[in-house]
Amino acid sequence: MPSRKDLANAIRALSMDAVQKAASGHPGAPMGLADIAEVLWNDFLSHNPANPAWPNRDRFILSNGHGSMLLYSLLHLTGYDLSIDEIKNFRQLHSRTPGHPEYNRAPGIETTTGPLGQGIANAVGMALGERTLAARFNRPGYPLIDHYTYVFAGDGCLMEGISHEVCSLAGTLGLGKLIAFYDDNGISIDGEVEGWFTDDTPKRFEAYGWHVIAKVDGHDSEAIRRAIDEARSRTEIPSLICCKTIIGWGSPNKQGTESCHGAPLGENEVHLVRETIGWPHAAFEIPDAVYSAWNAKTEGENRERQWNELFGQYRLRYPDLAEEFERRLAKKLPSTWEQSTAEFIAETDAKAQKIASRKASQNCISAYAPLLPELIGGSADLAGSNLTLWPQAKNVNRDDRSGNYIFYGVREFGMAAIMNGLSLYGGFIPFGATFLTFSDYCRNALRLSALMNTRAIYVFTHDSIGLGEDGPTHQPVEHLASLRLIPNMQVWRPCDAVESAVAWKAAIENLEGPTCLVFSRQALPHQNRCAAQIQTIRRGGYILVECEGQPDAILIATGSEVGLAVRAAAVLTNQGKKIRVVSMPCTNAFDRQEREYRESILPPSVTARISIEAGSTDFWYKYVGFSGRTIGIDRFGESAPGDILFEEFNLTPEHIVATSEQIL
Repeated sequence: MPSRKDLANAIRALSMDAVQKAASGHPGAPMGLADIAEVLWNDFLSHNPANPAWPNRDRFILSNGHGSMLLYSLLHLTGYDLSIDEIKNFRQLHSRTPGHPEYNRAPGIETTTGPLGQGIANAVGMALGERTLAARFNRPGYPLIDHYTYVFAGDGCLMEGISHEVCSLAGTLGLGKLIAFYDDNGISIDGEVEGWFTDDTPKRFEAYGWHVIAKVDGHDSEAIRRAIDEARSRTEIPSLICCKTIIGWGSPNKQGTESCHGAPLGENEVHLVRETIGWPHAAFEIPDAVYSAWNAKTEGENRERQWNELFGQYRLRYPDLAEEFERRLAKKLPSTWEQSTAEFIAETDAKAQKIASRKASQNCISAYAPLLPELIGGSADLAGSNLTLWPQAKNVNRDDRSGNYIFYGVREFGMAAIMNGLSLYGGFIPFGATFLTFSDYCRNALRLSALMNTRAIYVFTHDSIGLGEDGPTHQPVEHLASLRLIPNMQVWRPCDAVESAVAWKAAIENLEGPTCLVFSRQALPHQNRCAAQIQTIRRGGYILVECEGQPDAILIATGSEVGLAVRAAAVLTNQGKKIRVVSMPCTNAFDRQEREYRESILPPSVTARISIEAGSTDFWYKYVGFSGRTIGIDRFGESAPGDILFEEFNLTPEHIVATSEQIL
C-alpha cells in the first residue's frame, strides 16, 4: 500500500515532468502543495470523477492558477477524463492542459484562474451560491445542497487587492463552508516576499471575521488533516488554514527559492528530485498501486448514488420544488417567460414614457425578477443610483440565507468576480451594478467572464457626460468601445424604455457569455416604432426612421444620442434630404447577423454615414467607413449640468445637421 508521501510524490513527479517536457511552467507550487492536496482530496473532498457536474460536489479552486499542474495531476490521478497523454501535452496547442486552468477545457476545472486573487473571489461566489441555493431548496431531512468550497491561494493572491474585497465580504456574510488554504511559502517571482509583503495574515483574516488556523506544517499530513477537521467544524464563519510550505519541495538545489517558481527544474535537477524523494519511476510513469490508491471513481459514484436516492425521495415529497431545482440547474427559463416578457415590452411601448434608461432598467428588473427566482442582483454601494432594487428584493445576509439581493459595498472588482463564481456554481443568473466609468475596476473579471462564457449581467449606469456635474472622473469616454472589444461580450446601450426591456430580455436569454447593459442618468424620449421594428431590436441594429427609396445619408446612433439623430433627421427631411436613422443598441449582436440583414440596414451603396455616440469615435469607422463622419467625444469631459455639456461637446441636432450637409 503506497504511503501518503508516495501519493503526494506522484503529484510532484507528474508536475515536474510535464513542466520539463513543455520547457515552461511553474513546478514550485505543485511540489510545495502536494501534501496538502493529497490529504484534502483523499480524506475530505466529495466529488465524482464520472460526473464532474454533480450538483452536491465539493468545489475545489486553485486560485494560484500558475500551479496548474497540481490540478491536472489531481484530476488525472483521481480518475477524471484527463489522460496521461494530455499531461504530456501540457501547455501545447489545443491541449486540455493549458498553462493556466481554463473552465470547460477539461472536466473537473471549476473556474479559470491565473490572474491572481480571482480564484478566491470565485470561491466566495460559489460558497455564497451553496448557502443561498440550500436555503431555497433544502427541507428538514433533505439536505440537497450540503457541501464545502475549498480554495488554494498563495502570497500573490493575498497581495492582490481583490482578496481584501471578497474575503471581507465573506466574513461579513458568514460563509462558513468556505475553507481557504494559504500557501505561505514566502516566495514570489521576484524572490523572498518579506521585502514587500510583511502583513500579519492571520490577524488580517481574523479582522475579517474568519476562523484562522495558523502555523500549520504544510508537509505534515496529520497536522493538515487536523486543521481541515477543525475548519469543517466551524460552519458559521469561513476558515483560513495558514500552511507553511517549501516551494519546490524535494528539489535539493532549488526548493525554497524563486528559481523553481516559474521555470523548469532542468534535467539534472529532475533526476536529483527523483533520488531525493525516493521516486524511482520514469517520467510520466505512475505505478498501478498509486493509481489505485488515488482513484476516486467508486467512492464518488457511491456518493452521487446516495444523493440521487435522496433526491428521488425529495421529488416525491416536494415535486414542485424538485422540478424548479432541475429547471434552474438546466438553465431553462420558465414556461411563462416568452409570453410575459412580450406583454411587458408591449406595455412599455404603449406607455411611451420619457424616463432615464436606468429607471427603465429598474422597471425591467421589477417585471422580470418575479418570473425568475434564479435572478440574484446587487450593486457596489450604488443601489440608489444604479436603481437595482425592486419590490421583491430581499437582502442576502448572514442571518437569512434565502435572499436575492447582495449589498456588495464599494467592491466593484470583487463583485464582478463573485458574480462569476455564482454563475459557474449554477442555479443563478447574477447581475451586479456600478457606474460605467468604474467598469475599469471590474475589468479583468469582465474579461474572465467572457473567456469562460459565464451567464453574468453587468449593469453600468451613468453612461456618458450626460451624468453632468460629477465631472470627468465619473464621465466615461473610452469605456463603451473597450467593452465591445472583449470577445464573447454583449454590450447593450438602449435609447429608451422599450430598447431597455429588449436588452434585459436578451441578457437573460444569453447562454453564450456575459452581457453589459449600459444606461443613462438623464431622461430619454420614447421613440415611436411599429411591432415589426420592436421585433428587430434584438438583432442589435435596426432602422428606426426610414425614408422613401435609397437614403442619401444614414445616421447611426446609440443610447441618448438616438433622440438627437431623430431630431436631426426631421430637419434634414424638411430640407428635402432622404435620411435613414439606424439605432444600434448592440453592435456585438448586429455584427453576428447574416450579411444580407446587415447590408439591408447599412447598404454598401450608401457611403454618406454619420455615427453619433457620446464616447470615443475610433470604434465607429467600421460602420461609417473613411467616407463617413463620426460625432463623439475623444477627450475627457467637464463638470457642468448634462445639457450644457452636450452643447459644449457638439452633441446636438444642429451639429448633426451641419455634419450631414458637409458630406451630402
